Amino acid sequence: MSNQPIVISASPHVHSDRTSKKLMYDVVIALIPAFLVSIYVFGIGALIVTSVAVASCLLFEYLIQKYLLKTEITIGDGSALITGILLAFNLPSGLPIWMIIVGSLVAIGIAKLSFGGLGFNIFNPALVGRVFLLVSFPVQMTMWPTAVENNTTISDAVTGATPLGIIKEGLMFGDTMTVISSKIPSTIDLFLGITGGSIGEMSAIALIIGGLYLIIRKVISWHIPVTLLLTMGVMTGIFWLINPEQNASPLIHILSGGALLGAFFMATDLVTSPMTRKGMVIFAIGVGVITVVIRMFGAYPEGISFAILIMNAFVPLINSSFKPRRFGSKIKSKIV
Repeated sequence: MSNQPIVISASPHVHSDRTSKKLMYDVVIALIPAFLVSIYVFGIGALIVTSVAVASCLLFEYLIQKYLLKTEITIGDGSALITGILLAFNLPSGLPIWMIIVGSLVAIGIAKLSFGGLGFNIFNPALVGRVFLLVSFPVQMTMWPTAVENNTTISDAVTGATPLGIIKEGLMFGDTMTVISSKIPSTIDLFLGITGGSIGEMSAIALIIGGLYLIIRKVISWHIPVTLLLTMGVMTGIFWLINPEQNASPLIHILSGGALLGAFFMATDLVTSPMTRKGMVIFAIGVGVITVVIRMFGAYPEGISFAILIMNAFVPLINSSFKPRRFGSKIKSKIV
C-alpha cells in the first residue's frame, strides 16, 4: 500500500470555468429568438414593456441592496436582467408602464431580495411579479392584442381573448370544438407565434430553439421540460380522445399559452427547481398536472404560472426526499 498521504479538502472538488454569470447570460441568449418574434408581432409595445421591466428590475435591485440591505451590489450577475425579461414575457404589450414597475418591485424586492437574493429565493421572482399583477389588475392583465386581418402584425388598439380564453369561453357557453376551432389561430400560426397573448409566450418555434440551446449548453436538463410537456400531452390527450368536441387537442394545449415558456425557462430555474433527476421528474409531473387541472376545471384559462409557484413550494421537500447516495455509503441488499 502506498505511503502517499490522503489529503481531504472542503468542497467543491470539481472546478469549472462556468460561473453563475455565464449561465445567466446563456439564458439571455436563449431568449433572443422569442424577443425578436415579439418585436415583429407586437412592435414598439413589446420593446417598451421589455425595456421598462429590465430597467426597473435592475434599478430596484441596485437601490435595495445599496440603501436598504447595504450589501454587495449584484446587478452584474445577470439574474435581475433575466427576471426583467421573463416578467416582460409574461405581460401583455399594452400594459401601463407604472404597472410594469410595480411588478418589477414585487419580483425583485419581495420574491428575491427579501429571501436573501440569488440562490436563496424560494419562488420564481418573475412569476411572483406576474401573478401579483394578474390578481391585482385582472382587467389590464387580460387585455390581449389580437392579430389584424393580414395576420402579420398585431395592433395594440384591438384587444381580445387568447386562444385558451376563446376555448374556455366557448365551451362554457355550449359551443363545440368544431365551432371554436374556426375562431382560434391555426396550428401553424400558434407554432410561429402570429397570435395574441403575452409578448414572450406566443412563438413555439422560437421558444423551442431557445430551450434546445440551453439543453445543448447544459444550462438546464431535459428532464423538466420534456416531462412537463409529456404530462400535459398525456392528460389532455386522454380527455380529447374521450370527447374531442368538448376538449382541445394536446397540440393546442402545448402550443397555446405559456406552456413552452414555462417548461423551458421558468420551471427549470436553477434556484427554485429540484437538484436531482428524480426530483426534477416529480416536480415536472406536478407542474403539468396542476396546469391541466386549472386550464380545464379552474376559473383561469391559463395555469402554468400558478402551477410552477405551487410546485416551487414543494422543492425543499422533494430535495430532502430524493437525495443522491453519499459516496462510499453501503448499498442495502436483500439476502435470498
